Amino acid sequence: MYTQSLLQVLFVAVCLENTIALHPIVINTWPFVNATDAAWNALTVQRVKAVDAVVAGCSRCERQRCDGTVGYGGSPDEHGETTLDAMIMDGVTHDVGSVGGLRRVKDAIAVAKAVMQYTTHTLLVGDLATEFAQSMNFEISNLSTPQTAKRHERWVENNCQPNFRRNVRPDPTTSCGPYSPADRISYKFYGGNRRTSASRTNHDTIGMVVIDNDGDIAAGTSTNGLTWKVPGRVGDSPIAGAGSYADNEVGGAAATGDGDVMMRFLPSFLAVEEMRRGASPTEAARTAIGRITRHYPNFSGALIAVNKDGETGASCSRYRNFPYSVRNGTLGETKVIRVNCL
Repeated sequence: MYTQSLLQVLFVAVCLENTIALHPIVINTWPFVNATDAAWNALTVQRVKAVDAVVAGCSRCERQRCDGTVGYGGSPDEHGETTLDAMIMDGVTHDVGSVGGLRRVKDAIAVAKAVMQYTTHTLLVGDLATEFAQSMNFEISNLSTPQTAKRHERWVENNCQPNFRRNVRPDPTTSCGPYSPADRISYKFYGGNRRTSASRTNHDTIGMVVIDNDGDIAAGTSTNGLTWKVPGRVGDSPIAGAGSYADNEVGGAAATGDGDVMMRFLPSFLAVEEMRRGASPTEAARTAIGRITRHYPNFSGALIAVNKDGETGASCSRYRNFPYSVRNGTLGETKVIRVNCL
């Protein structure tokens, strides 16, 4: 009897230890370990909730300009301007705050949180998103740098190559604009149905999912978008279900890559729904990426997923491999995991 009781106590202790080890957890795209650590420290030292930890992690990437593809001073558009997209989602309430094409404000994900906290809207865009940010006491500043100005100058000297125009004149494969619609007979001579690759070097996003000490889940993204994009373009990052998604009953997911394609398939939402049906995070991520590549075989992108039990997984397409960062209670430091792509 004593032995049986002791075994029961030990079993419960082991279960509790495993549960504690899995919560909290931080997972994010790419080896942006400083962002992972910032979110982790917010969870474990400051004891904040999941939403604020996501903001802390993505904000670190914005300030440090991770890979030059997050935050100010990167990915100029055709006019040479840097604009920002970001979102935050609360898996408890399903509240979402997003900004798209945010101009002249560096703190994109913090502004997205302000949209969620101080309005009943989901997404604000462009100059009026900037006006909202200013009313919420965010600082107005120049998002461009001397380096981005030089990059833009070289791009123009190279006849604005590459770009994302098609079916226009003059021929966008050899000329800068201004562009106007080409007649249908001439389409094949003016870019046709070409796509310019969205690789890690010209389009990258930090996507992050956090489970906090209470088991609550949040997800978010931040990016400066696609380099040489048509001004006004907004990608998948601020779109709930595309850039990221969180549901306390299931888990969360976040994406990175060719946002123009990804937003057509809502891969983060699909991954969460696959986990709801019993798929592992890896299986769910593969299904979401596979749904895209079935229609766009040359699609470049990746997706991370974590279920409510703290199990993680990822899948990718057209990269050699895809690294993502994880930290939880069993790891003494952030671990970078690499997965081979489909």
